[in-house]
Amino acid sequence: MSFKSGFVSIIGRPNVGKSTYLNQVLGQKIAIMSDKAQTTRNKIQGIYTTKAEQIIFIDTPGIHKPHNALGDFMVQAAYSTLREVDVVLFMVSADERRGKGEDMIIERLKNAGAHVFLVINKIDKVHPDALLDIIADYKSIFDFSEIIPISALQGNNTDRLLDLIGQYLEEGPQYFPEDVITDHPERFIVSEMIREKILILTREEVPHSVAVVIDKMSRDDVSDKVLIQATVIVERASQKGIVIGKQGSMMKKIGTMARRDIEVMLGDKVFLELWVKVKKDWRDKKLDLQDFGYRQADY
Repeated sequence: MSFKSGFVSIIGRPNVGKSTYLNQVLGQKIAIMSDKAQTTRNKIQGIYTTKAEQIIFIDTPGIHKPHNALGDFMVQAAYSTLREVDVVLFMVSADERRGKGEDMIIERLKNAGAHVFLVINKIDKVHPDALLDIIADYKSIFDFSEIIPISALQGNNTDRLLDLIGQYLEEGPQYFPEDVITDHPERFIVSEMIREKILILTREEVPHSVAVVIDKMSRDDVSDKVLIQATVIVERASQKGIVIGKQGSMMKKIGTMARRDIEVMLGDKVFLELWVKVKKDWRDKKLDLQDFGYRQADY
C-alpha cells in the first residue's frame, strides 16, 4: 500500500476552536487554549502519523483586524500558509453568524490553490436543525471541496474529518519520524504553556500585552529536575503589578499551573522560576518582536 502525506492549514477567526481541534487530533496539548481572542500567535505545526499517511497540520493565529505590528505579524503568518498546503480547513463556529470577517477570509481562499474544507465547529452548542441553514449560507458564496460539522471539544466527527483529509492527499514521503508530534522545540512549547496560564488568570489588557522568553532550560544534576528560568514581558508597570499579584500570589498561581503542564509534556519533574520585565510598547517594535520569537522570516 502506498504512503500518503501532505500539509493542512487550519484557518479562521479567533476563538473558533482551531487549537482545540489540533490538540484533539494529536491526543496531546501542543497548542495553547483560552477563551480570549488571539491566543495563538505563531504558526503551530502538529504532525499526525499512521502506517498509511502523515498529515502535517499548521494551526494559525486567528484572522482579525490588526492594531499593532504583532497583529500584522499574526495575520500574515496565517495567510502565508495558503501558499504552502494541500488542504485548507476553514473553521467557523456554529453558534456565530457569518460576518465580514468570514467573508474577508473567503475572498483570500478563492486564490488559495488548495482544496478548501468548510469545518463547522462547536456543533454541540446549536440544535442540529440549525446546521442546514449554516451549510446553505456558506455554500451560496463558495464552492467548498467538503463541508463537515464537528465538535473539536467533544471529538464528534473529528475522525471523519481526518478520513476526508486523507482522501485528498497524494502519495508522498514521511517527513517526520512516527513518534514526533510537532516540529517546534521544547522551549517554544514551554513558553506557550506559561503564556496560556497568564491568559487564563489575568484580565483586561494584560493577556494581549504579554510575551514569554525562556532564558534557561537545563537539567540540574543535584535535584535531577529540569530547571527552567523564564521572563514574562509586559508593556507597562501596572501590568507587571497584576502579573506579580499581591505578595507574589498571581505569579505563584501562574508558575504552579504552568509547571504541571510542562511536567506532563516533558515527563520530568520541573523547577520553574519566573521573572517579570517591562518593555514599553514591545508589540509595535520590530526588534522586540524578533527578540521575543515573532520573526517575519517565519512567514
